[in-house]
Amino acid sequence: MIVYFENETMKPSIELFKLIKSLTKSEKRFFKLSSSLQSGEKNYLKIFDFIEKQSSYDENELKQSFKGETFIKHLPSEKNHLYKLILKSLRSYYSEQSISSTLKQEIKNVEILYNKALYKECEKFVGRAKNIAQKYEKFYYWFELISWEKKLLESAYEAGVFSIDLDKLVEEEEMVIARLRNLAEYTIIYSKINLIFRSGGFTRNEKERKIVSDIADYHLIKGKNTALSTKAASICYYIKGLCAATNRNYTESFQYFNRTREILDNNPYIKQDAGQRYVMTLFHLLRCHIDNNDFDMAKSLISDIRGLSGKKGFNSLDVTVRIFANSAVQEMVLLQSLGEFKECMNIIPEIEKNQELYGDKISKEMELLLTYGKAYSCFGVGEYKRSLQYLNEVLNDNEHNLRQDVYSFARLFNLVIHYELENYDFLEYVIKSTNRYLSKHERDYKVENACIKHIRKLAKTNTGVNRIEIFESMHAEVTELLKDQNERAVLEYFNVSAWIESKIRKLSFEDTIKTIVEKC
Repeated sequence: MIVYFENETMKPSIELFKLIKSLTKSEKRFFKLSSSLQSGEKNYLKIFDFIEKQSSYDENELKQSFKGETFIKHLPSEKNHLYKLILKSLRSYYSEQSISSTLKQEIKNVEILYNKALYKECEKFVGRAKNIAQKYEKFYYWFELISWEKKLLESAYEAGVFSIDLDKLVEEEEMVIARLRNLAEYTIIYSKINLIFRSGGFTRNEKERKIVSDIADYHLIKGKNTALSTKAASICYYIKGLCAATNRNYTESFQYFNRTREILDNNPYIKQDAGQRYVMTLFHLLRCHIDNNDFDMAKSLISDIRGLSGKKGFNSLDVTVRIFANSAVQEMVLLQSLGEFKECMNIIPEIEKNQELYGDKISKEMELLLTYGKAYSCFGVGEYKRSLQYLNEVLNDNEHNLRQDVYSFARLFNLVIHYELENYDFLEYVIKSTNRYLSKHERDYKVENACIKHIRKLAKTNTGVNRIEIFESMHAEVTELLKDQNERAVLEYFNVSAWIESKIRKLSFEDTIKTIVEKC
């Protein structure tokens, strides 16, 4: 791998800084140990130690500290060298911690032994590696190992040995190719449904519902026994679950994600190699539990998910960060659904501590959901100014291809916060801005327009009696609209029904939700 850093005239890059900061204590220790075994001058260690202590990258500070050293004159090449050495160290450190890394090493051993004409030894390595590839359904490596078997077969024929059945080997190769193609096709389908889920959270209009319907109706998805491997079957049911989730059909979604979980639980080797998908499957099941008011099951599942962190197959930094961010979001959603906003406020400091710890390792989507969750938590306890501060972070950082569901409903939530802050004069401007935004996006939700219409009336009304009448009118219209399953999407972001009811009954938003939960 070639890594290019800046030359002296370019703005200093921070790739090396980010890589060093991403290292765990164990990884750093291994790197230092590996370096100690090398002879010669190790200027790269001086750079490593200095950057490791920096809280933010400052190249001028680095140059100033080593201004008397010769190596600082060619700093870009030294940084590049260090970057490659760290990657080399990480490859060695993780060489036996991932199945793909193990198979790559085994295939390299096969190549070395073959080139040395040690065919018997080579055959043993091929057989051992093939067993691993079969267990973990690593079809690409399995296919490559069959190619080596065919080479070894040629050598055996040249030695006069004809005991190996070539037809069986060719048949096995065709089977592996078919499974590889099958898995690849499922992966492509998954990418299509995942794009809709990541961009919108759920289907926002008939056009998107048609796309999801076409995916759900695809022969590999709706057909029986179309998945040719365990891995493909788990992806198939995961796709079915996403299709149902994007249409907010949580009954079917639960069935499909539960089946995905069963497949992976019953195949521990595949589960270990698909740690990320397993974790996300559990989070989708968690969402179903919350939607179905199975709050005890939801609490138990959050605990189970957090318990996976650090276990084999779930010990990578990527999975660790996903477990933290998703469980924090879902815990806030769960507590908010119960009306336990004070509990939400209690966990925010720990969430922000971990956000600082993981930094940019947390995806933009998760940062968005965490910030929105904090805004909603503050609203629930009546801290409207703090709620608005968090919500402004969401509104001011709109990614046009990411979770437009959150950005859109955040604008409705924004109107409610300004109303609670009694910013009545400002509300007219915010309403116009909100209408402009919503008109530019393909959305067919009537509940948003109904809420905006009534909030505009509320902002222009001075008497409490008239406001109660407006809230009662708003309640009637919104209640009727929410009979449509698609319209109910708003409740996952802001319980507008509870807010309206709290105003009519003159109760706190928090107590109103608790009352609703008790009735369920």
